Amino acid sequence: MSKEPVRQGIPFERPKNKKKRAKKQTKKQSSPVGAIATREEKTEPKDRKEKVSPQGMAIPDAVSRRMVTRMVMLSGIPLLMALLTFVGSYFIITNELFPLPNQAVLLVSFGFFGLSVIGLSYGIFSASWEEENSGSLLGWKEFATNFGRTREAWRSAKKN
Repeated sequence: MSKEPVRQGIPFERPKNKKKRAKKQTKKQSSPVGAIATREEKTEPKDRKEKVSPQGMAIPDAVSRRMVTRMVMLSGIPLLMALLTFVGSYFIITNELFPLPNQAVLLVSFGFFGLSVIGLSYGIFSASWEEENSGSLLGWKEFATNFGRTREAWRSAKKN
């Protein structure tokens, strides 16, 4: 009785079936005159089809709330700053406070929009994916763990 090491995966990840699929077998059978000479039979064991309930695949409510909260904070604030860049530059230009080049407004707003997109991804990966663990404030440790899990899932999917 050898004990296999337990792989730490995502808590809500679909269980994988390690058995390889059985190839369909074709079988030639003799048939009455005038009928088709070959017939293909599909042989598939009834226990092969595993049904996973949607509840088993769903992200737990606590985890999804944690992700959404982080996404709103880390993406919403830079998005608001990007939009306020246009309002602020309009105010500066119309009141002729100082000359403001168009390129500066464009670069600053693009920078904030870029931070907003990065904040979406970081918000998902920095939240703890374990239901009972709330994680840290910045979530750097959770980010490293969750991104490592995702990379491992990509690699295993690429091999298959």
